[in-house]
Amino acid sequence: MPMKPTEIENGKEVHIMSTAIQPHPETITLEQYETLPMEKRVEVFDGIIYDMASPSQIHQSLLLELCTLLNSYVKSRKGNCKVFPAPFDVKLSENPLTIVQPDIMIVCDNDKLDENRCNGAPDFIIEIVSPENPSDDYIRKAYYYKNYGVREYWVVDPKRRMVTVNYLEGDLINVAYSFDATIKVNIYDDLLINFSDIAVLLNI
Repeated sequence: MPMKPTEIENGKEVHIMSTAIQPHPETITLEQYETLPMEKRVEVFDGIIYDMASPSQIHQSLLLELCTLLNSYVKSRKGNCKVFPAPFDVKLSENPLTIVQPDIMIVCDNDKLDENRCNGAPDFIIEIVSPENPSDDYIRKAYYYKNYGVREYWVVDPKRRMVTVNYLEGDLINVAYSFDATIKVNIYDDLLINFSDIAVLLNI
């Protein structure tokens, strides 16, 4: 029988409980990810699967309004950029596998796009905060988007009526705006989004 580790404390021998070895979550590969059922909504960070919450009515209403505004502007410029709403995969890394489904993204490098996904970082991403797990958008995704080369990342929080704009090129800078503000999309020179109009329209 193995001996337990001990320490001497106040002249007495004290047994120390050994720390149990915690099992590591199983990681998956791209090939395994592609066998998942189509209706299963998940994201993968460093090979570990995380289930996604079903979107709320206000989430989908915001997504539709923002996507419509962005798509109308991008089409008017007649350039290479494209707007994609969720669900559409972004593979940030294959090893370890990291795949996300941003609520809205703009991709300006068409070489990153294939039939199934965007392979590499989009230029611009919006995530609309889920009340069940706000730290996912504010912390985890900000970390991955910064590290993998997203240029600009917005966190739209309908519960707090706030938009956090993260400038990810160079040093990380984030600026918080209320839903009363008109906010510039910084990857363009002249694209402004009036959140006051959206808030009135959606009664937020």
